Amino acid sequence: MHGIIFDIKYFAIHDGPGIRQTIFFKGCPLSCWWCHNPESRSPEIFSYEKEDMIEGEKVCDIKTIGEKYLVEELVTEVKKDVVFFEESGGGITLSGGEPLLQYDFVMAFLKECKNLEINTCIDTTGNISSDKLANVASLTDLFLYDLKHIDDNKHIKYTGASNKLILNNLKLLDEMGKDIWIRLPLIPGINDDENDLLRMMDFLSNLKNRYPVNILPYHKIGSHKYERFGIDYKMVGVEEYGDDEINRIKNMFTDSGFITSVGG
Repeated sequence: MHGIIFDIKYFAIHDGPGIRQTIFFKGCPLSCWWCHNPESRSPEIFSYEKEDMIEGEKVCDIKTIGEKYLVEELVTEVKKDVVFFEESGGGITLSGGEPLLQYDFVMAFLKECKNLEINTCIDTTGNISSDKLANVASLTDLFLYDLKHIDDNKHIKYTGASNKLILNNLKLLDEMGKDIWIRLPLIPGINDDENDLLRMMDFLSNLKNRYPVNILPYHKIGSHKYERFGIDYKMVGVEEYGDDEINRIKNMFTDSGFITSVGG
């Protein structure tokens, strides 16, 4: 059994508690307009030609996005950082893309990590069958749960998928008593409407437990990738937020009783 990974970030500090190793899996069920990792959408390994200028000369190089790992190979990679996990209260975070699309591999890998007493975290869209999510939850210490939009029609328009399964799966994890951090990508003109944000807060307030909210403001990092990979970029001309607008929205959540942070 192998998984397809397109990046591994070492000494990550924004993907869960402590120092972490974040592993990025290829394949995603969503196609968010603002995605800064569009190379993660396809589950397949692919190559492209990258041009660079070196001393005035154009040099072309073939780059490959994605690499196959056996479970034991990825475990070996993780073991290199165990001392940092132990000292900081960190561990491994599975991200993507959507790691749970590679369900069988993820289950096998998480079992090995738990055998090694390594803290496990999954950054997920929640757009996965509830049965599979429940099985994964038994091996997961923390979920970073992405909520893109509370309105189903707008969710379909901007991500290509309904949010019904996503919201139901969040309720499932809540019922299971799992540790969850809500991640809200904040995108100008897409999900920052005040009424939509109030509906989001109302939904979160009606869960059994109150979870911290991490606001991730839109940024242009990664926009150059769309041209490189021949993907249509739908955010042309959209400007990043100023601090005042970010703080205004953060305060909306804080004033409603949520522990709220920005960035990560």
